[in-house]
Amino acid sequence: MSNIDLKAKRPLSPHLQIYKPIFTMMMSIVHRITGVALYLGTVLVVLWLLALAGNPKSYDAVQWFFGSWIGRIILLGYTWALLHHMLGGLRHFIWDFGHGLEKGSRDWLAKATLVGSIALTIVVWVIAYAVRGL
Repeated sequence: MSNIDLKAKRPLSPHLQIYKPIFTMMMSIVHRITGVALYLGTVLVVLWLLALAGNPKSYDAVQWFFGSWIGRIILLGYTWALLHHMLGGLRHFIWDFGHGLEKGSRDWLAKATLVGSIALTIVVWVIAYAVRGL
């Protein structure tokens, strides 16, 4: 058998099909996805700021969209992505100092990131509804 045949049969690098998915790996993937979502959500913030700086008609249109059910779902997702990404960043910051790298600690921090981001999102939205009366 030639060397060409051997190279064609083996993978060039490990793939997700080879690794058994673990919770910290999934949280790493979610951290990257929330980072991309924050880029897209920031476009919405810029749109809102441009409408605010523009005329009242454009501001009313943007406010109508964000007040609709789909707009609120998008804002809810943006809030969760922001808080989840922030807590994931804090988790990585803790790891940068060499803490929490043991198996139990890694899993606990990953679960705390998920639970904390959901809890903080609920708290932020409850406060927003209480203050704004939405």
